[in-house]
Amino acid sequence: MTKLLFFMLNFALLWWWSSIPSPCACSQNQTDRFALLSFRNAIHADPFGVLSSWNDSTHHCEWQGVLCSKRHPGRVTSLVLTSQGLGGFLSPHIGNLSFLRVITLQNNSFHGEISSQIGNLFRLHHLTLSNNSFGGPIPSNLSRCLNLETLNLIDNQLVQGIPSDLGSLPRLILLGLSKNSLVGPIPPSIRNLSQLQQLSMATNMLRGEIPKELSRLERLTFLQLGYNKLIGEIPPSIFNISSISYFSMCNNQLIGTIPSDIGTTLPSLRYFEAYDNLLTGTIPSSLTNATSLQTLVLNINSFHGRIPKNLGRLKSLRLIALGLNQLQDDLSFISSLANCSNLEILSVRSTLIHGSLPRSISNLSTSITTIDMPYNHIQGSIPSALGNLFNLSLLNLRNNFLTGHIPDSIGALYSLQILALDENMLTGEIPSSIGNMTLLYLLVHSNNLQGYIPQSLGNCMKLIGLDLSSNNLIGSVPVEIMELFSLSVGFSLAHNNLSGSLPPQVGSLKNLGALDLSYNKLSGLIPTSISECLSLEWLYLEANSFQGQIPQALQSLRGLEGLDLSNNNFSGPLPNFLAKLSLLKYLNLSFNKLEGQVPEGGVFLNASAVSVSGNKELCGGVLALNLPLCKSLRSKKSSSPKSIVISVIAGSLVCLALLLLCVIIFYRKKKRTTTNASTLLSFENQFLRISYEALLRATDRFSETNLIGRGRYGKVYKGILDSGAIVAVKVLNLMQRGASRSFISECQTLGTIRHRNLVKILSVCSSVDFHGNDFKALIYELMANESLGEWLHPRTIGQDDEHGESRNLGLVQRLSIAIDIAAAIEYLHKGCFPAIVHGDLKPSNVLLDHDMVARVGDFGLAKIITMMSTEVVGVQDQGSSTSTAVRGSIGYVPPEYGMGHKVSTPGDVYSYGILLLEMFTGKRPTEEAFGPNLNLHSFVQAALPDQAMDIVDLRIWSEDGNLQQEINIRDCMISIFEVGVACSMESPTDRMDMTVAIKKLYSIKASYETKERRMGM
Repeated sequence: MTKLLFFMLNFALLWWWSSIPSPCACSQNQTDRFALLSFRNAIHADPFGVLSSWNDSTHHCEWQGVLCSKRHPGRVTSLVLTSQGLGGFLSPHIGNLSFLRVITLQNNSFHGEISSQIGNLFRLHHLTLSNNSFGGPIPSNLSRCLNLETLNLIDNQLVQGIPSDLGSLPRLILLGLSKNSLVGPIPPSIRNLSQLQQLSMATNMLRGEIPKELSRLERLTFLQLGYNKLIGEIPPSIFNISSISYFSMCNNQLIGTIPSDIGTTLPSLRYFEAYDNLLTGTIPSSLTNATSLQTLVLNINSFHGRIPKNLGRLKSLRLIALGLNQLQDDLSFISSLANCSNLEILSVRSTLIHGSLPRSISNLSTSITTIDMPYNHIQGSIPSALGNLFNLSLLNLRNNFLTGHIPDSIGALYSLQILALDENMLTGEIPSSIGNMTLLYLLVHSNNLQGYIPQSLGNCMKLIGLDLSSNNLIGSVPVEIMELFSLSVGFSLAHNNLSGSLPPQVGSLKNLGALDLSYNKLSGLIPTSISECLSLEWLYLEANSFQGQIPQALQSLRGLEGLDLSNNNFSGPLPNFLAKLSLLKYLNLSFNKLEGQVPEGGVFLNASAVSVSGNKELCGGVLALNLPLCKSLRSKKSSSPKSIVISVIAGSLVCLALLLLCVIIFYRKKKRTTTNASTLLSFENQFLRISYEALLRATDRFSETNLIGRGRYGKVYKGILDSGAIVAVKVLNLMQRGASRSFISECQTLGTIRHRNLVKILSVCSSVDFHGNDFKALIYELMANESLGEWLHPRTIGQDDEHGESRNLGLVQRLSIAIDIAAAIEYLHKGCFPAIVHGDLKPSNVLLDHDMVARVGDFGLAKIITMMSTEVVGVQDQGSSTSTAVRGSIGYVPPEYGMGHKVSTPGDVYSYGILLLEMFTGKRPTEEAFGPNLNLHSFVQAALPDQAMDIVDLRIWSEDGNLQQEINIRDCMISIFEVGVACSMESPTDRMDMTVAIKKLYSIKASYETKERRMGM
C-alpha cells in the first residue's frame, strides 16, 4: 500500500511539472513577440489601422498578418501584410524570427535599406518586398537563406550591382529585380540557379552582354531583361530553352538576328518582345510554329523583308506590332490574320508597306480594338466592310495615299474614339453616319473633302477634338457642333470655304482651348456669347469677312494668349482692354479698318508681338510700331515754321525706310500668324494623343510612388503605357500662373525641332479629369539616368562612399555631357529658324539617357524669336524692356534679365557658363557661402589659374594617381574653367560664342584623352 501511494504521488508530481512551460519555450515566445513589436515600432504610417490588433490584449499569433507554427506554439512562420499602405523602415529585429518561412510586404511604402539580418532566417522560403521604396544595395548575405524559393524585390529603389552570391541559392524558383536602379553586368553565377523558372531584371541600368551561361537555366519559363543598357547579341543558346513562354528583351542595344527556327526551339512561347533594339534580318516565319503565341512586338528595329504570310496559324494572337522597321511588303498578310479570333491590336506604323487595304481586313476578329498603320504607302480606298469591326476604338491611317470617299459604313463603329485619316487624298463628303460614333476624336484635315459639315457631329457628345482644316468644305458652321460642351483640345475648320456667320452658340464651348476658323468666308459680327469661352487661349479668325467693332466680350477671355483678327473688316477704335489681357503674347489686327490711338500698355509694349499694319487711321503707340502721332499729341508740338520745315525734311528722309520696315514686319507677322494659328492642332497631328484615362492607368492613378520630379508648373511621373512603353508624364498644375503658357511653349518648341541632345516628346494629353477640371500633360521619353542635377547633387542624405561612387561622374564623362548640352543650345540658336531661346538652362533640366548622353528638356520658358529680335536683343539694344518678370531660375539667369532686358541667345550662353562651372566645382550657384558680393563666376575667376585644383569637385580626382595624372587633370580643369568664365561674363557682348565654346571643349577633351593614352602605353 505504501508503495502504491508513493507511486501515485510521484506520478502527480511528474504531471504537474510537465504542465509548466519550459524556460526555453517561454523565452522563444517572448523573442518572437519582441521582434514583432520592434517591426511595428519602425512603422510610422498605418492608414488602415492594420497594426491596431498588435497590442498586449491579444497573443501575437492572433495579430493581423501573423501566422504561427502548429508544431512549435508561439513561433512565427509567416508575416503577410500586403497593400496596407504601411510606411517606415524594416526593423533589423525581423532577423530574430528564426522560424519565419514567408515574408510578404509588397505594395506598401517601406523605405531605407533591406536589413541584412534577413540573412539569418535559414528557414525562409519566400521573401516578397516588391512595390515599395527600399533603397541601398541588395544584401549579399541573402545567399545564406538556402531554402529561399522566391526573392521578389521588384519596383523599389535598389542600387549598385547584383550580388554574385545570389547564384548560390539552390532552391530559388523566382528572382525578381525589375524596376530598380541596379547597375553593372548580369552575374554569370546566375547559371547555378538550376531550379529557376522566372527571371525578371527589366528596367534597371544593367550593362554589358547577356551571359551565355543563362542557357543552363533549363527550367526557365519567364525571362525579362528589357529597359536596360545591354549590348551585343542575344546568346543563341538561350533560344534552346524550350520551356520559355515569356521572352522580353525590349529597349536595349542588342544586335544580331532572331534565329530562323525560333518557333521550333521555343514551342511554348506566348509572349515575345524585342522592340527598340538594333536587330536586323527578317522576321522568321517559323514563329507561327509557336501556336500559343499571344503577343509579338518587334517594332523599332531594322528588320527588313516580308511579313510572314501564315500568321493566321497563331490562333491565340492578341497583339502584333511591327512598326518602325524597314519591311518592304504589301498588305496581303492581313488576310491570314482573319483566323486569329482573339486579335485586339494590329500596329504596323512607319514602315515601307504599300498596296491597298484588302477587303479581308473586315474579316479580322470582332474583338480588335486598334488598327494603327500611319506613315506608310497605303493606297486605294477604305473598304466599306470595315464597319464590321464594331469594337474598334482606334483607327489610324494618317499620312498615307488613300483616295476615294469615307464610307458610310464607318458610322457602325460605335466604339471608335480616335479616327485619324488626315494627310491623305480622300474626296467626297464627310458621311453623316459619322455622328453615330459618340466617343469620337476626329482628325481628317489635309484631304480634299467637299460638301457640308454634317450636323450629325453634334451627336458626338464626348468629342474632345475636331480638325477638319485644309479641305474644300462649304456651307455654314453647324450650330450643333458649337453646342458640344465636351470640345476641349482644339477645334479647327481653317482653310475651307465656309460662309455665314459665327453662331452665337459658340459660348457653349466653355472648355475649348483653341479655336481656328481662319481662311474661310465667314462674315457678320463676333457674337457676344464668346465671352463665355473662359478656357480659350488661342483664337484665330483671320482671313474672313467679319465686321463691326472688336467686341468688348473678348475682355472676359483672361487666359487668351494668341489672337488673330487680321484681314477682316473690323472698324472703329482699338479697345483698351486688349492691353489688360496679361497673358496675351501674340496679337495680329493688321489689314482691317481700325482707327484711333493704339494703347501703350500690355502686349502693345512689345512691337514684335503685335501687328497693326494696314489700318490707315491708327496712330500713336510705341515708336517701334512706326505709326503717326495722334492729332491731340501733334497739336502740343511746336508749330513754328522752322519746326514744320524740320519735321517735313525728317519725315521725308525716313519715309522710305519706314515703308520698307512695315513691309518686312507685315510679311514676317503673316508667316508667324500661320505658324502660331496651327501650333496646338498641328502638334496633335504629329503625335497620337493619349487619353486622361490611359495616363491614369499608366501612373497608377498618379501615385506618389511613381513621382520622379517636381517643377514650377507641375509634377513628373513615371508611367507604363498600355503598350508597355515606359515614359515620363509631365502633369501641369493649371492653377499655377503660367502653366498653360508653359504647355503651349513646349508644344511649339518640341513639336517642331529634332536633335540628338534634346528630349523627345512622344505625345500630349489635353483633356478633362473625372471631376470635369482641365487637364494637360506632356509625355516624354523616360531618361533612365534621371537628371544631371541628381548626379551632381544627390538627394540621399547620409550616403556612404560606396553609394556616392556608384553615382559619380568622371572627368571625361562630365566633359562629354557638357559638349552634349552645348550642341543642343547651339542647335536651338543657329540650327533653328527662327532661333529659339531655352530660357531656363540648369542641371535639373538636363536629362541623361541609357548611354549617359545628355538631353536638354523643359521648354516651358522657351521663346521663338525672329532674326531681327535676335540681333537687337543679342547685341544692339540691351536696354529695351519687355517684361517686369525675370524668366529662368535664380543663379542661372543672366544679369541683364534682372534689369528688364529681352530674353536672348546670349542669355542662354550665360546660363550654360554657370552650369559648366557647377559641373566641375560641384557647387550650386546659389550657395550661401558666396554671399551677396560673390557668385560662382567670380569665385572661379578668382581661383584661376593657381588655385584651380582647390575648387575642383573632389569626386573628379579623388582616385589615387601619380603626379603626371594630377598635372593632366589640372591643365584640363583650367581650360574648362576658362570656357565657363568666358561664357558667363556680365556683359552679353563679352560672352564666348557657343560654336567657339564647343570647339574648345572638344579640343580639351581630345588633349586630355591623348595624354592619358600615352601614360597607359
